[in-house]
Amino acid sequence: MAESRWGAERDVSGADYDARFEAIAATGKEMHGEVAFVQRYAPTSVLDAGCGTGRVAIELQNRGIDVVGSDLDASMLAQARQKAPEIEWVESDLADLDLGRQFDVVVMAGNVMIFLSPGTEAAVVAAAARHVGPSGRLIAGFQLNGIVSLGDYDDWAEAAGLTLVERYATWDMAGFVDGNRYAVSVHQRPD
Repeated sequence: MAESRWGAERDVSGADYDARFEAIAATGKEMHGEVAFVQRYAPTSVLDAGCGTGRVAIELQNRGIDVVGSDLDASMLAQARQKAPEIEWVESDLADLDLGRQFDVVVMAGNVMIFLSPGTEAAVVAAAARHVGPSGRLIAGFQLNGIVSLGDYDDWAEAAGLTLVERYATWDMAGFVDGNRYAVSVHQRPD
């Protein structure tokens, strides 16, 4: 099991993680805000970096987008493979990820940035950026709880050749203001 940023063992299995989201979906809550957000950019290909059990990747594929999912957690990927064996699922530390191809969008949806091993954040952003094609976008949503600052995140993206083009407080595109507790950032690779 991977150790979390806080030093405790992560003991959430892929099945437990899926059950949590199934319970939320059963309440009628919209579960695909990230997918709708990504679709605004009309991508034909998406890398779901930190894909977990594949919730976002599978829905992107259901909407006709070529998708690859990557995660370090074998239990999460086992669930993803069981649900959608036709999708390419790659087990890898995101800091070391090298798929040898680029995508229209790389998305890091589920608070990926705050669950990384401390000290790997810049390497993860650089690896994600290597997978962003010309005019492509890196989209990341994460809690602003003091673990990763937006200033640092923007600096890492800029160092990787990406420029901030949009920022929102939610996947529903609510306007971002200083003091928000969550941010969805869109960085783009110049042509």
